[in-house]
Amino acid sequence: MIDLYYWPTPNGHKITMFLEETGLAYTIHPINIGTGDQFKPEFLAFSPNNRMPAMIDQAPADGGAPVKIFESGAILIYLAEKTGRFMPSDLRKRFDVIQWLMWQMGGLGPMLGQNHHFSNYAPEKIPYAIDRYVNETNRLYGVLNKRLADREFVAGDYSIADMAAYPWIVPYERQGQKLEDFPHLKRWFEAIRARPATVRAYAVGPTVNPSLGKTFTDEQKKVLFGQTAAVVKA
Repeated sequence: MIDLYYWPTPNGHKITMFLEETGLAYTIHPINIGTGDQFKPEFLAFSPNNRMPAMIDQAPADGGAPVKIFESGAILIYLAEKTGRFMPSDLRKRFDVIQWLMWQMGGLGPMLGQNHHFSNYAPEKIPYAIDRYVNETNRLYGVLNKRLADREFVAGDYSIADMAAYPWIVPYERQGQKLEDFPHLKRWFEAIRARPATVRAYAVGPTVNPSLGKTFTDEQKKVLFGQTAAVVKA
């Protein structure tokens, strides 16, 4: 039913977490970002930002043609609406989930991604850049920790907002953070990590990428970090 174009990155894990929670049937189509699968014309045809994950729902609720979606946040909203799960129907509760999903998409993901890049992948260690993004990561952890001080999950009940944020916290040590400094976040993190669906979702990664966890080669870094508009020209 669901064709998921995936690689085991934080954004990829978001979608397998949802699919495993709901039991929706899905087929993985590996997009090896280290070898450049994301730049192939057939993938760019429905994921024009040359990023994964992307998804094709072969059996949409309206019975029409397959629905093609890129951007992990949009995929989560679509799947929540398709299944009626992990996003409330109540107006206020619904937008509480959506605003925290947008917080992850616009802040937590991009800032932590830059943290990863300058701390782990950049050919030159630039102290200002590393400090900038490690500090911003720390600030965002603080925002999430404060939010979780009086509630079990980000928007009350477990939702797509939690699924979006959790994978970005998983590599906290590489981000220069200690969960002990954020007790409410730590409690939330451990609760999500223990969910059977989370365990199943993360077990998918090594089956798709047996080299998961290994350092990128110089050639892979060129593919990942050296692209310009030329790679998406028609």
